[in-house]
Amino acid sequence: MGFIIFLVALVALWIWWKMSHYNDSVWVKNRIKGRNDEQKAVIRYFCNESACLSKKPISDGEYEDIVRNFLSQNDFKTKALNKIGLDEDQVKEIEPVHFEGYLFDKDALAKTGEDGLWRSSKYQVSWLFFSDTQVYVYQYTFFLDEDGRKERTEEYFYKDITNFSTVSDTEEVPQYDPKQDKTTLVNVNSNRFAITVPGDRFYCSMEQNDYTERSIQGMKAKLREKKS
Repeated sequence: MGFIIFLVALVALWIWWKMSHYNDSVWVKNRIKGRNDEQKAVIRYFCNESACLSKKPISDGEYEDIVRNFLSQNDFKTKALNKIGLDEDQVKEIEPVHFEGYLFDKDALAKTGEDGLWRSSKYQVSWLFFSDTQVYVYQYTFFLDEDGRKERTEEYFYKDITNFSTVSDTEEVPQYDPKQDKTTLVNVNSNRFAITVPGDRFYCSMEQNDYTERSIQGMKAKLREKKS
């Protein structure tokens, strides 16, 4: 009888241990080394599958909460004006415009959520300001699975801009394959805003909605006015 009780206790302890730990693969274990707890949670969100008797990764909603929390802690409009070196009074030709969304490229992990939407470990925020003669762009890109950050600013004269447009295209992005314990490239459809100048295009990740549609139409109208 005592042996049976011991065996049951041992099995219960094993089940508890399994359910309190993640089913990390070798690839995931190497990827999370040196990361903070939030970054580890993000990596597991993109790489770990929910499995019986193992700790579940965060949900789609919990991952989006991490993104929203980072966005709420940063005043990107003020960052943009400081980086560009202008007062808001100097860029009032039309209302400033901002775009944001997941960035899909070969440096980011990607997955399809339970809602069928694609998400990536990389997010981008862009602000555009309009003076009488120029368009000023500030862009901030950040990773959720590591400490990587990138800031970029650009200035364009209206006379040099060919077009403001939306671009829907397919990007190859890494998606973790648990069967192979590595990432493989998959095709993801994404929407981006583009500023076209001779020989070049500047892209901004964005989510298409009523705000972005109205903003782009307003920018196109202003560009036509400046070129007339």
